[in-house]
Amino acid sequence: MTATVKELAYVGIEASDLDAWSGFLGQLLGVMPARHTEDVRTFRIDDRIHRHIIEHGPKNDVSFVGYDCGSDADLDEVVALLRAQGHEVTEGDEALRTERGVQRVFITHDPEQIRVELITGLAAATEPYRNDVNSGGFQTQQGGAGHIFLLCGEGMRDVMLEFYGYLGFKLSDYIKEEMAPGVYIDAAFTHCNGRHHTLAIAEAPAPFKLHHFLIENNLREDVGLAYDRILEARVPLLMTLGVHPNDKMFSFYAHSPSGVAVEFGWGGLIIEDDEAWEVTQYDAISMWGHKNSRELGKWLIESADRGDELQRAAVDEAVAAAAEVQS
Repeated sequence: MTATVKELAYVGIEASDLDAWSGFLGQLLGVMPARHTEDVRTFRIDDRIHRHIIEHGPKNDVSFVGYDCGSDADLDEVVALLRAQGHEVTEGDEALRTERGVQRVFITHDPEQIRVELITGLAAATEPYRNDVNSGGFQTQQGGAGHIFLLCGEGMRDVMLEFYGYLGFKLSDYIKEEMAPGVYIDAAFTHCNGRHHTLAIAEAPAPFKLHHFLIENNLREDVGLAYDRILEARVPLLMTLGVHPNDKMFSFYAHSPSGVAVEFGWGGLIIEDDEAWEVTQYDAISMWGHKNSRELGKWLIESADRGDELQRAAVDEAVAAAAEVQS
């Protein structure tokens, strides 16, 4: 097979609180709002019509994921391969093409029943991209809308990898780390373009399918500024600032209003030579940082209390020393 999907085109989330999402993405992370209706909010991070589509509903999880095949020929080849492997694939009608802003769209479902939309021709927006909050904009030129990290049931990771292999995804590497005694995260990272990974998959007993999606910045400073805004707004953090060992992403993770996390990062690794790339096994999710916010909070409180004790002790010693000199 030579045809592959070329990039992550868009991510769809079903959310119970659209207004909260507008504030989270638009005001705190600096993503440009686009379409705003009672049932749908869409957001832009580049010149395309949308990259994130938030639809009203109770699920608070991923609703669909769109992958751009780049050309009609590649789309037809991917669809044909999926059908040959026994997967049902249907062509979207004019209403769906209009809703998504694409020229063509085919719908299938992965083994975890996540809706997958294979598209070509994601439309450019009619209005220029502008952003008053995030000064540097976002990185989409080398890999599309970012990446997603999916969770699946026990024994399903290899089944998922096989399915996405039909779309052209190749292994980048693995990370396996013991997060608690006897509890491991064991994730596979895959790519379909130069971005280190567009899709990651791990087995986990979770009530949701989408662990997080990435929004990558052009400027490191915009990550830090957003981190301050998130902290000041008291948005729950999943993980603090840190750097991953595999894709070298400098990032933090914040919980969205639906609970799905958003990784907000900068500086992700680009695979320059796919033929020379070697799959690696890592034993930690971070080179530094990315601390669990609950554990870090406890440490900061303990650290602040200890700092107060040391400061009081230093003051007491200084007062005693001054009194001794005067006497």
